[in-house]
Amino acid sequence: MKKKNGMIFWVLVWGLGIAGQLCWNMENQWFNTFVYAKIAKDPTIISWMVGVSAAATTLSTFLFGTVSDRQGKRKILVAVGYILWGIFTIGFGLTEFITKGGAGNDAKLLLTAGIAVVASDAVMSFFGSMGNDIGLNAWINDHMNETNRGQLGAAIATQPIIGTIIGTVVGGMLVGADDNYMRLFIVMGVAVILFGVLSLFVMKDAEGLAPAKKGSFSKQFFSIFNFGEYLKNRELAWVNLALAVYFIAFNMYFTHIGNYMIYYLGFTADLMGFIEGIALILATLLTIPCTRLLNRGKEPVVAAAAVVINSLGVGIMGLFVRPDNINTQSLFNPVLFIGIFLLGTGYVLFLQAITAWSKPLYPVDARGQFEGIRILFFVLIPMIIAPLIANPIIKRSGEFVDENGFTEYLPTHTLLTTGAVLVLLTFLPLIPAWKHHKKAGH
Repeated sequence: MKKKNGMIFWVLVWGLGIAGQLCWNMENQWFNTFVYAKIAKDPTIISWMVGVSAAATTLSTFLFGTVSDRQGKRKILVAVGYILWGIFTIGFGLTEFITKGGAGNDAKLLLTAGIAVVASDAVMSFFGSMGNDIGLNAWINDHMNETNRGQLGAAIATQPIIGTIIGTVVGGMLVGADDNYMRLFIVMGVAVILFGVLSLFVMKDAEGLAPAKKGSFSKQFFSIFNFGEYLKNRELAWVNLALAVYFIAFNMYFTHIGNYMIYYLGFTADLMGFIEGIALILATLLTIPCTRLLNRGKEPVVAAAAVVINSLGVGIMGLFVRPDNINTQSLFNPVLFIGIFLLGTGYVLFLQAITAWSKPLYPVDARGQFEGIRILFFVLIPMIIAPLIANPIIKRSGEFVDENGFTEYLPTHTLLTTGAVLVLLTFLPLIPAWKHHKKAGH
């Protein structure tokens, strides 16, 4: 029975994790290309979409984190959150019918479509965060111990990459040459719904999980904003700050990587997916040897190496990849491939290290709420600040006029060279975090 329960646990860790990451990948990558394909080639819409959805995600994590801790339950949040997440993912695709494939220069139609896209993405993110960021992540954290910390850290870190690989390759095939985004949203939405239903029947909360009520709901909810108490855990505070700085740089360029490859370099959606997919598959293999390092408490070493590798990969793409030196009809583009491989390697190793580093530092009776704090640094701060950096860069370096006289703004190599420099700023909070890690005797 114990073996069976262990197998079910890992099926849920990987099944729910991959399904969730497929949905997040679709939001982070295909929602942005959807806007360029169906609404307008303007990064301002994407900036609003990213910022508002980040705020919705953060509100959801704080709200449901408090609910989860007070009730001592994770399963119901996972099940309901995933089901609604899938439903509203499909609903997002319906916004394309507002413009019927493109708003052109119709300002009123563009405004209506833009508001609908931003609102739909926010609702989807709200329930996605309920099911994945709070429900699933807190459930996994409840089951994390010294024997599985490295394996769970590797799982959580590699799932976004696997989600990116599958979501990019399969997503490109589903969208196809005819830009059929509705087909993509239906398939991904249904997959998330099915895993939500599955969790209703087979998921079990951790045996030691108990309600943690600290006064009234409002008192407990707002207690998370007691940053004086939070800052007492100096190591966690510096780790979360490193997380924020890294993902400001990451979201600044990666949010636009799909439009960069499709509309600036000239790849089709499916070929772009294959190029990214092959490079990222190789990147995930490096998480295997790093698991041993993480189990030995070497999280800072892995995180530092990841920052350098990521910067190198993004820098190679920004400095050496141009529309006139790549073959958009072939998978064989060595410099681009190396850049994406290093980008993905740095990303997966950093997320793997930072996850294994931070989660054991959470208070046992407030894990749900501390997932909310994590989202503050992982999602809200980066996704508010990153567009403020990316948007003016794109508008200044990537302004083009198409054959119909419409102005388009495309992400170019300038965005990537800027990202390569910004990611190195992660060392500013990473070094103090490393010092506190050593001081704690880890």
